[in-house]
Amino acid sequence: MPCKLSTLPMRSILLSILLLLLALACQPEAANPLDESPYSLDVPAGFPYPDIPEDNELTDARVALGKRLFYDPILSEDSTLSCASCHKQALAFADDVPVSPGVQGRLGFRNAPTLANMAYLERLNKDGGVVKLDLQPVVPIEDHNEMNLPLREAVRRLNEHPSYPADFLRAYGKEASPFTLTRALASFMRTLISGSSRYDQYVNGSVSTLDEAELRGLSLFFSERVGCAKCHQGFNFTDNSFRNNGLYETYEDPGRQRITLDSEDEGKFRVPTLRNIALTAPYMHDGSLPTLEAVAEHYNNGGSSHPNKDTLIHPLQLSEMEKADLIAFLRALTDHAFITNPAFSKD
Repeated sequence: MPCKLSTLPMRSILLSILLLLLALACQPEAANPLDESPYSLDVPAGFPYPDIPEDNELTDARVALGKRLFYDPILSEDSTLSCASCHKQALAFADDVPVSPGVQGRLGFRNAPTLANMAYLERLNKDGGVVKLDLQPVVPIEDHNEMNLPLREAVRRLNEHPSYPADFLRAYGKEASPFTLTRALASFMRTLISGSSRYDQYVNGSVSTLDEAELRGLSLFFSERVGCAKCHQGFNFTDNSFRNNGLYETYEDPGRQRITLDSEDEGKFRVPTLRNIALTAPYMHDGSLPTLEAVAEHYNNGGSSHPNKDTLIHPLQLSEMEKADLIAFLRALTDHAFITNPAFSKD
């Protein structure tokens, strides 16, 4: 049976094709959802610009998506916990308990660290077991005692969500995946830069911002006798090394040894930043020291006799006034603008 189209006059066929082509040509191009507007990162005076991976340049859309994910409990097994549950802005994105509870009240085994200035870390976690900030979110999301959600399930939830798919298209031009999920969270965390404390105002010329006790504490902190700055050095008050500070003679948590399997790394943990230290109690890797006073006493006594204890740890013989002055200086490292910055707050 001959095709009916063949009975039509050829002129009519050509005219129909022409009209169809004209109609297609007149239609607007499909909108590209990808938003590549660069994010303007606020870097304080005296801070270097952080290294940003080429495959995850900061954009407004990526930071906004990461912030939304950071505050959304959708990434936990039972949708009860978000990243912000253990990293609270008012506490410099740390927590105020020794070990934060995860889903179903399960406890991890380490104190939640501040997220301030994570953009400058080359190795993540207290033992340095994660080598890139873009990979770090996998740990809390999948950890049984934290959020306990397989990454593939997190991705499925996000792609079936009514509005997240559009957010991922704007940020990365593709749907949610393990790659885009972790990179979005890393983008937001890279913006959490803290460098506007009264100490920073002092070093940038406002010499009246520190009182006499704080200035005495500053002098002690940087002195050869006390030596705090030998480990807590530079713009972020850390050399990012891993050291045993003599907290215990026997460590339940082996620290960096979990990663290297080297007995000489037992009890070694990352030297933490001291920025906003007054807000991040309790202290140490396990939250075992409740106050700055307890921390000062630990270092003043010289710590335990563990064989891996760093040689810089020794009795300091500080007077009560000197300990108080050191603590006064540490409190001057609090960045109130950071903990109230609406750019970091939940919308």
